Amino acid sequence: MTIDDLTKKIAPTFINNISRRRFIKLSAGAVVCVSLSPLMSGCGGGNDGTQSQEGYPISSEVYTTRVRTIVPDSSYVNKILPWHPSTFQENGYGLWYYGPGIDNGKDPSIMPAGYDVASVANAASLLSFFTMPDAHVYDKESPSQPFYILMNPAITNSIPAITYTMLYTTHILDAAIQTVNALHKRKPFDCGLFIGDAANNSQYNEVRWYIDVIDGKFITPSSGAHAGADTIDYQKPYKAAGLDKTIPWYQTKGSHDNFWFGLKLVDDYLRQSYIGQDILILGDGLAEPVSGSGKPTYYMGTVDGSTPYGDIIGAGPVGNFSNPPKVAADPNRYSLNMKDWMSEYFNTSSNPVGHGFAQTNIDNDFASYSFEPKSNIPIKIIMLDDTQSEIGYNPPIAYGNGSLDQARLDWLLSELDKGQTEGKLMIIATHVPIGVCAWRSNITGSWGVPNAPQGEDSCVTDTQLIAILQTYPNLILWLAGHQHNNQVKPFKSPDPNRPELGFWEVQTASLRDFPQQFRTFDIVRNTDNTISIIITDVDPAVRDGSPAAMSRFYAVAAAELYNSPTLLGTATGVYNAELIKQLSPEMQTKIQNYGAPIQK
Repeated sequence: MTIDDLTKKIAPTFINNISRRRFIKLSAGAVVCVSLSPLMSGCGGGNDGTQSQEGYPISSEVYTTRVRTIVPDSSYVNKILPWHPSTFQENGYGLWYYGPGIDNGKDPSIMPAGYDVASVANAASLLSFFTMPDAHVYDKESPSQPFYILMNPAITNSIPAITYTMLYTTHILDAAIQTVNALHKRKPFDCGLFIGDAANNSQYNEVRWYIDVIDGKFITPSSGAHAGADTIDYQKPYKAAGLDKTIPWYQTKGSHDNFWFGLKLVDDYLRQSYIGQDILILGDGLAEPVSGSGKPTYYMGTVDGSTPYGDIIGAGPVGNFSNPPKVAADPNRYSLNMKDWMSEYFNTSSNPVGHGFAQTNIDNDFASYSFEPKSNIPIKIIMLDDTQSEIGYNPPIAYGNGSLDQARLDWLLSELDKGQTEGKLMIIATHVPIGVCAWRSNITGSWGVPNAPQGEDSCVTDTQLIAILQTYPNLILWLAGHQHNNQVKPFKSPDPNRPELGFWEVQTASLRDFPQQFRTFDIVRNTDNTISIIITDVDPAVRDGSPAAMSRFYAVAAAELYNSPTLLGTATGVYNAELIKQLSPEMQTKIQNYGAPIQK
């Protein structure tokens, strides 16, 4: 049996014969159950106060998308507004069913012309890990939301700007962590890579919820007055399961981790808004705060946590309010700068302390580092911060782009040079991908502007960066999140005589938006001493009636309501494949005896 078959062993009792109609009926029933939880003592997965404090176990059936997939039913007829969640179910939004598993097969796109994929087999496993970007743990009751802006279709377009997964971000993260644990029992992971946007709005309480969920702590997923904590499913305190302590996990920074909604530097006005009681006031679009300037101004709104559907309140033109809308202030909402954010990873009970960051990272305000996950395998992982700098730059629109200043580029080149000299296969893990492009399309500009740096803080264009990376034959992978979808891009060698200069970029979807997945990776040595990178998307194994099941319902609904590009033209957003990489003659010789043999 090859490594491809391992996921089929996870739950061999699965019977894929549930009728489409019956499953939709069951899913809708679960939605009703959870939505009415304030009026009920418990149903389905159990949402009474006692059970929620004990935690929310996932489904006993744990599968990857190679076995079954989540397919939106798309039975909706009437077009409704994305911020009216109480009407989603009755209008056919958010429903889904199980579809067949997906395997896109072996992909030799960066291999030499004529390479025969059928002539080789997987020989030995070198490294197994998972990636989980874009959890976007969300304090939905914060007064510093941009809800009113996000209700403007001219700004939001087809991006799920307002999605009610925001009510359940800690719950779906908890379910994903439990799913990792279940997979780990079948085939151990060597490590986990969490690649940015842990928080949604750079807030201290958001980052603490994020780390505490992974640590398996008691979670109080509300803030301010903690409205609805005794009655509302998404507000109830609960005990997170926590990541298996034998799995070390490492973190990179995303744009949402230290910028206001991933878009703007937190100035004094925003900083006070975070911890105050006054709803944020902004001007048109993403303009700077203009309170008192005489321009049209708008209250941005927040979520009323005492309501079953998370009603948005306090949003609209200032002139529509006789009194300024307010919320209960909370000092734990304060915004974190990059040093503060890294420091929180030392307050943890899981491994390793710091989760990759060292004190020197904090002292130098530098969020990049490298590590070797297995002492007996020549593989190096470079955790690169490719978000924009907090210092010395004010972009015209937003901070949510990729960027490498000279210090980070020099550091990256030093790490690559060292790894190449030492004969290590190398993986670069970042938040922002190199090239922002459509599903499986040609490469365009990586950071919003084709062949140009995005802002004064970037010293290298995407074209220049790709050319640099293609001088390192031991580079096999660039990992990223940021775009909330699953993409795979081949960067073929510019020299036909040196195919080992090609590498792969693999993006992983988010837990915020459909398809709400993480990815597993198996780095495998083949019988011809090429490398295979076996990638598999995984849906969190949510239990019917649980808060995590509601998160899935809302993610599917948002994808349908916004006609979301996260679907990428496919029903599932899934891309599973075996990506093949040519090695240099030197590395072929070096690795020929490495790895745990794969049973045939």
